[in-house]
Amino acid sequence: MKLPLLAAGAATLAFALLGTTANSQATPPAAAHYTAQGELEFPADYREWVFLTSGVNMNYSDGELGMDHDMVDNVFVDPQAWRAFKQTGHWPDGTVLVKEPRAGAHSGSINKSGTFQTEQRFGLEVHVKDTHRFKGGWAFFNFADEAPARVVRAEAQCYSCHTEHGAVDTTFVQFYPTAKPIAVKAGSFDATK
Repeated sequence: MKLPLLAAGAATLAFALLGTTANSQATPPAAAHYTAQGELEFPADYREWVFLTSGVNMNYSDGELGMDHDMVDNVFVDPQAWRAFKQTGHWPDGTVLVKEPRAGAHSGSINKSGTFQTEQRFGLEVHVKDTHRFKGGWAFFNFADEAPARVVRAEAQCYSCHTEHGAVDTTFVQFYPTAKPIAVKAGSFDATK
C-alpha cells in the first residue's frame, strides 16, 4: 500500500519540478539590469539583439549638425520585446532599445563613394520601458563608456521630443522599416508624428 503512494508522490514531485524548469525557461531574463543605486548596467550583448534600423546624419532640429564627420546611428531592441511587438504592435514593459552612434567615413579600403560606419563609437543611448520604475513609463540612459549609467533627468529634451514625435509609444518606429508595417497593421502607429 505504501509503495503506490510513494510512487505517486515521486511522480507528482517530478512533474512539479519539470513544470518549474519549463516555466523558468519560457520567461527569459529581463534585458535591463540595475545596480543597487538604480543605475542601468551596460547592455554588453546589445549587438546580438534585433537590428531595427540605421540612419546617417539624422538631425531632429533645424540647423546644421556642426560635426566634422558623418554620424551613423544603429538601433537595436532586445529579442523578447521584439517578439511581443511582432504580435501586438506595442512595446511591452521591459523593452530596451539601444541607439549606437558611430563615426561615418568616406574613404577606406576599396570604397570609392558613399558612407560606411567605423569602429569609433560615441557612447550609447538606451531607452527603457518600465512602468513600475519610471514615471511616464519610459526612461533614457546615456553611456559614455561601459560603466553603469544614471537615468537622464525627466526635464531633458529627449523626453519631450519622443513624447511629441514618437509614432508608437514614444519610440521613433516611423524610422524602423521592419517595425512600422507591424504597428500600422496593429493600429498602434500614429501617422501624424
